[in-house]
Amino acid sequence: MTPQLTDNYMVTIAERLKSAYARIALAAKKHHRNEHDVCLLAVSKTKPTEFILAAYQHGHREFGESYVQEAVDKITQLANYSDIVWHFIGPIQSNKTAAVAQHFDWVQSIDREKIAKRLNDQRPVTMHPLKALIQVNISLEAAKSGCHPDELDSLAKYIQHCPNLELRGVMAIPAKTDDPQQQIQYFEQLRACFDRLKAQYPQIDILSMGMSGDVETAIAAGSTMVRIGTDIFGQRKGDN
Repeated sequence: MTPQLTDNYMVTIAERLKSAYARIALAAKKHHRNEHDVCLLAVSKTKPTEFILAAYQHGHREFGESYVQEAVDKITQLANYSDIVWHFIGPIQSNKTAAVAQHFDWVQSIDREKIAKRLNDQRPVTMHPLKALIQVNISLEAAKSGCHPDELDSLAKYIQHCPNLELRGVMAIPAKTDDPQQQIQYFEQLRACFDRLKAQYPQIDILSMGMSGDVETAIAAGSTMVRIGTDIFGQRKGDN
């Protein structure tokens, strides 16, 4: 048992999960939205399977992972929990696409045609189409993954014609900023991308934006999925 797994960790995660749901509900109410229109994705990367099971036992089913081999190990260990929905949310290297295609229900970080093609070609025909989000580099950071906003339409068109992928929306991880107006601007820009795609593809329904530090702002801007890790599972090693 790792040092993180104290006797009361299950209670702590349950309380934090409840608090996260309450935070979403409060933000939704404040901005005249239905709380049930905002999905909570519990980001469990670097956390042990015991933490995932603690959240599972309190009703949560959607989990996000960023590191392929770590995630595949967890998915394998928890294979008996067939109703867990696994989302891959990290950068995708070409040599990792097969593992993502074979093990996940969702991929939120497609940023170029090459990756989309590999995921489509490597998705087992016995599995349902891999639900796909396009990651958009909305803050135009040179070192950050995501397609340029100007490339979104062509990438969406490509994915739409991939039989083993199901295009469902967009995701972004905007640059960290202490300027509330800049933060709002990033989210509104992604919302505009989402609205533009939805006008073309009726199945588009996921606007994945907002994390532990900016949930309220994201929900105000229309997010339908917020990715929360620290506030549920505690800080990851190396976090400030």
